[in-house]
Amino acid sequence: MCAMGKSFRANKDNELINVNCDGCLVEAVYQKADREVKVKVALDDRKVVFLNGVRLKRLSDLVSNLNVVVFVPDDINILKGGPENRRRFLDMMIGQLRPNYIFVLNAYNAALKQRNFYLRQIKDEGKDPSLLDVWDEKLAQFAVKIFSYRKDFVDKINGVIKLVHKEITDDRELIDIEYLSECSDKDVFKRKLLERRGLDIIKGWTTKGVHRDDFEIFLNGKSVKVYGSQGQNRTAILSLKLAELSVVRDEIGESPVLLLDDFMSELDKVRVRNFLDKIGDVQVFITCTEKLDIEKKDFFIYNVRDGKIYKEEFHDGKV
Repeated sequence: MCAMGKSFRANKDNELINVNCDGCLVEAVYQKADREVKVKVALDDRKVVFLNGVRLKRLSDLVSNLNVVVFVPDDINILKGGPENRRRFLDMMIGQLRPNYIFVLNAYNAALKQRNFYLRQIKDEGKDPSLLDVWDEKLAQFAVKIFSYRKDFVDKINGVIKLVHKEITDDRELIDIEYLSECSDKDVFKRKLLERRGLDIIKGWTTKGVHRDDFEIFLNGKSVKVYGSQGQNRTAILSLKLAELSVVRDEIGESPVLLLDDFMSELDKVRVRNFLDKIGDVQVFITCTEKLDIEKKDFFIYNVRDGKIYKEEFHDGKV
C-alpha cells in the first residue's frame, strides 16, 4: 500500500477494510540512503495518500519512492497462467522504476478503450471505419514506447537470471527468457492494425497490440510452461524473483524491501533455505503459519492473534 498505493492481496481497496469498520489507515516510515520518508494511506469511501505530510494529488506521485519486491504463492501463475499474469509482473516492476511508464501505459489503455468502443459503433451503428486511423496512430505511438520499456527490462532480467538459475540448479539447467511482441516498429504495427481491421470490427475489440504481449521462459531450450515439472516451475519462479530483486537493486542503487507472503506453502524446506541464503542484505517481511528454520540471520518474530499483533522475540543471528 505504501509503495504502490494498492495491495497485492486485494483487487478492490474496500476489501482491505475490517468488516466492522468504516475505514482503515496504513502508515510507514522508511529510511532511504539519503533521507527518511513517511507515507500514510487512508481508506474509507475514497483513498487519500500523504507523503511526508503532503497530500498527493495523483497516486502516480507515490510510485518509485518505496521499492518493493513481492513473492506470493500465486506467483507460480506468472509461469503457468495466462499472458496477463506475465504482463502484470512486468508492469509492476517497471512501474516502480520508471514512473513515466505508468503514464504511457494508462494512455495506451485509454486509447485502446476508445478504439474498441468505436469498433463496436462501426459494427452496430455503421460508423465510418476510416476514422479508426486516428486511434491506430495513438495506439501505435504508445505501443512502441511500452515495447521499448518492457524489452529493456526483460533483457536486464535475462542478464541476471542465467547466473542465478545455474547456481540454484548446480549448473544443471540453462534458463532463458524470450519477449514476444509485434509492436517493436510503429509503422509495421499500424499496418498490422489495418490488416486486422475487418476482424477487429467483427469481434468488437482490438486483436493486436502490447495488451496481447507475452514472455516465455525456457529451460535447456524447452518451454517451462509446457514441459517443466512442478519443481522446475517453482525453481524458475524463484530465479525470476531473485533476478527481479537484483535488477531493482542495480537500478536504484540500494536494496528494495522484500515481501514474502506465505511463500513456504509452494516450496520445500531446501528451496526456502536456498532462497533466503541468496537474497543478500535485504530487509524482508515474511508471513507464514509456522516458524521458519532460519540460521545465522537477525530477525524479529510477531504473532497475530484475534487481529492483534504481539512481539514475541528477537534473534541476533548468533547460532
